[in-house]
Amino acid sequence: MSSRTEAGARRTTCRCGAPVLRQLVGRRAALDVTADADPMPAAEAAALREDNRLDWCLRHPAGGPDLRWADCHRARDPCPHPHVIDHQCTARPAGHPAQTLF
Repeated sequence: MSSRTEAGARRTTCRCGAPVLRQLVGRRAALDVTADADPMPAAEAAALREDNRLDWCLRHPAGGPDLRWADCHRARDPCPHPHVIDHQCTARPAGHPAQTLF
């Protein structure tokens, strides 16, 4: 199963001001990915991976940047492409109260 869409990733800015890449990754049950735009080596991105934070293979075909699920490359170590990691936004949604710790 291919893990890419036809459109590829688009570069935009998150509400916190950070540059990010956005893309629907997958064909059937696509994930709406928002990843940091700064590429890094695959091993560095894998070290930042957590249960709810994935790393993505960043390819640059003729149509522009394209995110692919990084696990598809585990057999080929190290992956020759740069990787990016899911973005962790620091901005709170408008109207969201500050978290209070008791």
